Amino acid sequence: MKVGLLFGSFNPIHIGHLILANYMATNTDLDTVWLVVSPQNPFKPSNTLLHEFDRLHMVSLAVADNPDLGVSNIEFNMPKPSYTIDTLTYLQEKYPSYEFVLIMGEDNLPLFPKWKNSEKILEYHRVYVYPRSGSTTTELPPMPNVTFVKAPVLDISATFIRQCIKEEKSIKYMVPDDVAEYIKVHKLYL
Repeated sequence: MKVGLLFGSFNPIHIGHLILANYMATNTDLDTVWLVVSPQNPFKPSNTLLHEFDRLHMVSLAVADNPDLGVSNIEFNMPKPSYTIDTLTYLQEKYPSYEFVLIMGEDNLPLFPKWKNSEKILEYHRVYVYPRSGSTTTELPPMPNVTFVKAPVLDISATFIRQCIKEEKSIKYMVPDDVAEYIKVHKLYL
């Protein structure tokens, strides 16, 4: 089984995440895509993060009707902040017959050499890179095991959605209805 891993804070999950994950699962050689909820990204401050279990629940709600997508909380029990190489190593030990492919935005590629053991990620795993609005990789040297995938580009962000919620503006169509209802009922991001 070839599993794509889309890591993220998903704070909250939105249609951009879902369209990308579904595109990767249905238009590449991947059998499935798992959305890996990261408790804490080492490159992002944690003070704006909603509790990890709320974010996990929203991702579960968002993908519940799509058999091509899965959700993982694998990093919840790992040391924080979580590092991709540690998660990949753990997953490979837990699922030795699976091939794991890292799905990464083009905007992260220039920072990739600064990631913990990035050379080991490229040695043992493929990386599928999707375009991001305003990003360019023309100045980067070629990297082994990196494949660029022409996936749709949606210029929407969780930051924008959180700001809309704070300003009591509609987030309809930006997040799935079940996620919007969960946010409303639990008074999140106010």
